Amino acid sequence: MSIKNIEPADRPREKLLARGVSTLTSEELLQVIIGSGIRGADVVFISKLILKLLESNNGRITLEQLVEIRGVSLATAAKILASLEVAYRFTKTGSKISSIDDVALILSDVRSKRQEHFVLLTLDGADQLIDRHIISIGTVNASMIHPRDIFGAALNDNAASIIVAHNHPGGSLVPSAADIEVTHRLRSAGRILGIHMQSHIIVTQNEVALIDTPSLSGYTT
Repeated sequence: MSIKNIEPADRPREKLLARGVSTLTSEELLQVIIGSGIRGADVVFISKLILKLLESNNGRITLEQLVEIRGVSLATAAKILASLEVAYRFTKTGSKISSIDDVALILSDVRSKRQEHFVLLTLDGADQLIDRHIISIGTVNASMIHPRDIFGAALNDNAASIIVAHNHPGGSLVPSAADIEVTHRLRSAGRILGIHMQSHIIVTQNEVALIDTPSLSGYTT
């Protein structure tokens, strides 16, 4: 079905304005974000393809996947990614972190990245997630991961504690010498600043492990 075949009052944008955002299907919400398609790739067709990708990737999608879809420009892809990221952050914010499985869920989009991503999770006194920060992208080493970047963000978030994590694209859970050095440096800085570093976690596509003595419990695959 083409958008032109839908009665004006039932088109997604008009429906949202008249009846509220909660009345729209996921496809219709995507159609509002996309706006319009191109000749041979109607907005309805595009939204179906995007939704299919989201459903098969646990709600995550990449820029490369989006721009491969006919009718999705870089500008449209950027709007979709930004909308999904806002929704993701607010869904996760306030979640209680009580096990390594909780962390693995928050890092689900990072686990399959081809480059190492160093991530900071800031937590309040009740171990609820305040925010997630990507600190660096690239090989993790002591010179790149500076305590001021980690604890600057933690102080801005008024965090009581932090969890740091990074992915190993190669699939190994064995920490490198740099991983261990970073862990010790951050833990020492945290003691000085009074912000407890709970754990440093390595994630791969299928597994998760703690580098140091765990504050968290559990193991996930």
